[in-house]
Amino acid sequence: MNLSHYTKEFSYNLKLAYPVILGMLGHTLIGIVDNIMVGKLGSTELAAVSLGNSFIFIAMSLGIGFSTAITPIIAEADAEKDDAKIRTTFHHGLFLCTILGVALFLLIVLAKPIMHWMHQPEAVAKMAGPYIDWVAFSLIPVIIYQGYKQFADGLSRTKYSMYAILMANVVHIFFNYVLIYGVWIFPKLGIVGAALGTVISRIMMVVFMDQLLRRNKELNKYFQKFTFQEIKKTILRKIVDLGFPSAMQMLFEVALFTAAIWLSGSIGKTSQAANQIALTLATTTFMFAMGLSVTAMIRVSNQKGLNDYKNLVVVARSIFLLAVILETVFAVLFIALHNVLPQLFLNLENTSQLLDNREVIAIAAKLLIVAAIFQISDGIQVVVLGALRGLQDVKIPMYITFVAYWVIGFPISFYLGEYTSLKATGVWIGLLAGLTAAALFLYLRFEKLTQKLVVQNEP
Repeated sequence: MNLSHYTKEFSYNLKLAYPVILGMLGHTLIGIVDNIMVGKLGSTELAAVSLGNSFIFIAMSLGIGFSTAITPIIAEADAEKDDAKIRTTFHHGLFLCTILGVALFLLIVLAKPIMHWMHQPEAVAKMAGPYIDWVAFSLIPVIIYQGYKQFADGLSRTKYSMYAILMANVVHIFFNYVLIYGVWIFPKLGIVGAALGTVISRIMMVVFMDQLLRRNKELNKYFQKFTFQEIKKTILRKIVDLGFPSAMQMLFEVALFTAAIWLSGSIGKTSQAANQIALTLATTTFMFAMGLSVTAMIRVSNQKGLNDYKNLVVVARSIFLLAVILETVFAVLFIALHNVLPQLFLNLENTSQLLDNREVIAIAAKLLIVAAIFQISDGIQVVVLGALRGLQDVKIPMYITFVAYWVIGFPISFYLGEYTSLKATGVWIGLLAGLTAAALFLYLRFEKLTQKLVVQNEP
């Protein structure tokens, strides 16, 4: 099959993906705004937000990973033109997301003492505590929002989440600015102000999303007659059976990056701040691959609903190719600008922080070189995971991601970070190893599974 078979799919892939990418970037922008505004207060404050967000990222990965189970079921039902299945999946999914959001909030608040067991700097851990309490509460609206988002994505209505997040970002920037620095009638709350800005914006994000979907005449029918009497164990079980392994897949990756934050924190405050800067930049470019992963999940689910497995393979491979091209471009940019990008996150005019800031920039520049290389591996593994979720194949990928990140990646990170002169750079080399292993094994899984499905469904 020649290259044109894949490139002709690029246009539709990008049409579906770009709103998801912008929405994902909107999510990331909330973190970037926190980092930039808090970074102006000092490296201790930046490290505290980094440490606090490491807890939130773990919980959010579980919630987002779980909610992805809604999309393939709805996308398959959409191809089958089964409105009843779409409606009931949406209602059950939203019900489960609400319960999960509350559970994750309580879990994170109870998990705060772990900061002290992980040998984090005392000043950083003390400052992170109140920040965690508030941002943990924002998990409830975030996971509820995910229920709405995955429903809309499953119907290929990817623009709605983009609009909701963009509106939420406007709210976030305003409240962050006035509450961190104490502008006008608002008190000066420092990093707690950043947390409150996040809570307010995420509540508004759910409100925006609900209203955008409910006001659409074609979608309004799916909002009607929700009652708890309609909740059925069989449908809950189907979503949980798909959602739990998906949550674990995302948890294994995010937990590896969180371990990198903790390892960097045990090396020193400047390493932790540098890690946060590099991680923020890498996460921003990763959102492009995440958008393509959602596209893979939607389009593969549609082809599965149509029983067209030959075209399913073409569609999936076209998305894989697009991800490689995009992430290669970002890799080149990271290498070219590795000394410049870290400076955007620090107040270089603050003379009392001058030595710390120089050290942070030097470490972050090295990390960005490693990040440039793992862009491609990270992009491949996430789009292949999206395609496998579209096939509703989640259990074997769960085991693959565990082995890649925790049997291969983490031991390398730990050894190179703690026992060699590479320090923070060594931690990131471990991340590269884990992501590359995941990309390779997941792609082999996809090829094996789709070849089998094509043969089984040949006339």
